[in-house]
Amino acid sequence: MPKEFGRNARVSSQMQKELSFILQREIDDSRLGFVTINEVDVTKDLAVAKIYVTVLNADDAGKRANVKVLNELSPVIRHLLAKRMRLRHISELRFHYDDSFDTGMRVAELLSNIEKPSEE
Repeated sequence: MPKEFGRNARVSSQMQKELSFILQREIDDSRLGFVTINEVDVTKDLAVAKIYVTVLNADDAGKRANVKVLNELSPVIRHLLAKRMRLRHISELRFHYDDSFDTGMRVAELLSNIEKPSEE
């Protein structure tokens, strides 16, 4: 019987917490905006971690620029992550923009623009 929360889920959860702390407190790069980590998806062998981020108060070019900066800083972030996590091997970090927040905001905006039928 498989465990309810496998090793991948536990590593992903812990990695998300540690990456949030690292980006908030230890990375001091003026090119980065307000970045939040939405999800970390680790492969079964823990070799690669896809990190989905959202950048608030930025246009499309700013969002792409922030993801590019994060991917450039990934070796530094990976080194800091290795210090904080007790794993033999730390996953390769790949940052991706998560557009689900933008999609949700767009849907909410469209729903609020629908005219309500008058009750008679």
